[in-house]
Amino acid sequence: MNFGSSSPAVSPYAEEGPYGTPVSKHPKAGLTRRGKVAIAVASVAIVGGGTLWFQAHSAAVAKDEKEAAALQLQMKQLELEEMKIRNNKAVADMEAATASAAKVQAALDRCVKDTFAQVNKEYGTPSKSAVVADCKRQYSAPDGSDMAAAGSARDTGDAGDGGGGVNSPALLGIVAGGALALAVFARRGKKADA
Repeated sequence: MNFGSSSPAVSPYAEEGPYGTPVSKHPKAGLTRRGKVAIAVASVAIVGGGTLWFQAHSAAVAKDEKEAAALQLQMKQLELEEMKIRNNKAVADMEAATASAAKVQAALDRCVKDTFAQVNKEYGTPSKSAVVADCKRQYSAPDGSDMAAAGSARDTGDAGDGGGGVNSPALLGIVAGGALALAVFARRGKKADA
């Protein structure tokens, strides 16, 4: 019964199929199966990449630390070798100065003994201190080479080189080379991190 332009009445049983009213399907909330797989793959890639990066970074840092420690050890060994050389030279200079001083003292004693032996036979003998002073003048080196050797053997602390500091060009070159090597290793580490 349809009169005029009115729309037909919708039957309440219009969507009903042969087996009754169909159950309406609601879409599931959340990701699709493909989205879940994509997220799982991305998270595994991020975790795996982060782990590999961390291991590579840790290995690079450990390698740099080992190289720096080895360089530090080499520098300490070079300093030790230089100290040994200086000590050996100081000992040799001291022995030479001691031997020279012993020769001078023996000659001085012989001079004093011989002079007293001759002076006691004559009239108007000089005093013992005058004889010793005269013998000292005879046996002291006019150029001062024996005394300079003795002075250099004892005066190793501040003989005009800035208080005995390490100023040798070779050691300074080694220190500068070590600093340059450390700078290169640090730069390589920054490049590896970038």
